[in-house]
Amino acid sequence: MNDRKKPHNNLPLLPPREKIGDNPIILKKLVTASRALASVNINILRLPDPFMLINTIALQEAKTSTEIENIFTTEDELYRAISDSINEKRANPATKEVLRYREAMWAGYHSLKTEMRIDTRLIVKVFQQIKNTTNSIRPPHAMVVIKRGQSEFRTGETIYTPPRGEGIIEKLMDNLTEYLNDNDKFPTDPLIKMCVAHYQFEAIHPFHDGNGRTGRVLNLLYLNKEKLLSHPILYLSKYIIVHKDDYYYKIGAVTQRQAWTEWILFMLDAIEKTAGLTNKLIDEILNQMDSTLDYGKSKLKWYNKELNEAIFSQPYIKQKTIGKIIGKSSRTTLTKYMNELTALKILRQKKDGNEVFYLNDDLIRILES
Repeated sequence: MNDRKKPHNNLPLLPPREKIGDNPIILKKLVTASRALASVNINILRLPDPFMLINTIALQEAKTSTEIENIFTTEDELYRAISDSINEKRANPATKEVLRYREAMWAGYHSLKTEMRIDTRLIVKVFQQIKNTTNSIRPPHAMVVIKRGQSEFRTGETIYTPPRGEGIIEKLMDNLTEYLNDNDKFPTDPLIKMCVAHYQFEAIHPFHDGNGRTGRVLNLLYLNKEKLLSHPILYLSKYIIVHKDDYYYKIGAVTQRQAWTEWILFMLDAIEKTAGLTNKLIDEILNQMDSTLDYGKSKLKWYNKELNEAIFSQPYIKQKTIGKIIGKSSRTTLTKYMNELTALKILRQKKDGNEVFYLNDDLIRILES
């Protein structure tokens, strides 16, 4: 048993001593999780433009991931902020945290496209984007502890003290990134590696803050690196927030008694269930897109596939954005077109001070279900 108030400097290097890759219970769960994840990749190919819808799904992942850290924003604030750059700058701090998570995910994704490896530099880059900081690995003297029930009036019980000391975090991070990148030296199934690496990253706790969100981005980037996921859209955070107590209990059990089997089964179940949820989300969005396109084209001569895809790319859209798509700049003409869309209930007008937004209620319904 580890003393929770002392730095966990004896955190074992990877791979785990336990022969988890040969465990029949884990192997059985690995099969179903792998199949579920493969089905998401197939479903992504059905999208007319994967990036168009992935931004929407990635936004839900970003919002839920920040909620795990008790950072809350309303759907309304979030959707309004992404409608244009001006509103993004005006957004409240919680909304900006969510948007930074999404941007960190994409920044990591594009870096992987050129570098094809996950190293400490890439992880630091993701962290810095999430936290909007120039900070890096926490220094050896930082007295970082993780507490339960911490609030303004209660200090909370220390449940874990991550490693600290000269060169200790750097050594652990070097081991972690080697484990993720060297498949010859560590020939473990990638899904099991992801589960193990997620625990190890959270146990190292390399940054002052933002480790949870950085770790969840790292999960998606690793699946992308191993070509198990073509785009970073797996909605893992929803499963974690629903099973938050189990998540933290099982992480603690690995620290205290090396209970790897229970942890890996939990994470594989998260992948399997999340894959099903992601597929459902994609299916519902695509079905609604088809229905809206048929309806719009039957009522409006100028309604087309490009416009339909645009109004399903994000829940809020502005008139000028639609004008660019349909090639109309006249304010009078655009106002007429927007009135026609709202009359048909394809979009709903919403005023916020002097600004006017148009909401896709069907997309919002799907995302919030």
